[in-house]
Amino acid sequence: MASAVGSAPAVAAPSVPVTLPLESLETALPIEAPELSTGVPVLVPGAPEAPRHVTGNLVPQGTLPAVPFSSELPATLLELPVENALGEGNLAVAQASSEASDMELAGPGASLGAPLTQPREDLYGLSAVTLPQAALMAPVVQGTPSAGLLLS
Repeated sequence: MASAVGSAPAVAAPSVPVTLPLESLETALPIEAPELSTGVPVLVPGAPEAPRHVTGNLVPQGTLPAVPFSSELPATLLELPVENALGEGNLAVAQASSEASDMELAGPGASLGAPLTQPREDLYGLSAVTLPQAALMAPVVQGTPSAGLLLS
């Protein structure tokens, strides 16, 4: 059973579609309700980079690796009827829309150094005490979202 589950391909949706019901605004405000459809992105984790040895350090660099994620920002459409100021019905429909775009994320990572140096010749093969070094890798967000406004 475990081999059947392990061999099944993982199917991940890039986003879950969502249509927001805004009809209740018509009872509170004297306007025609806008229509809004969008989605919720689904994060898909990737494989982190393995820690790598750097010459001169006892501890590998990237001790706590940054975990990459990928997702897709869903397409969003907001339609709002624009009423005629003279009271003769709707004049047009204003649309604000954004296209779906891929996003790449990476969580924060850390790299730690040992409090000892590598064995030194001048100390007859013994290590010297040094201040440990610590580094934090900042999280990364990459993507190319775009949006537009249209009055038709």
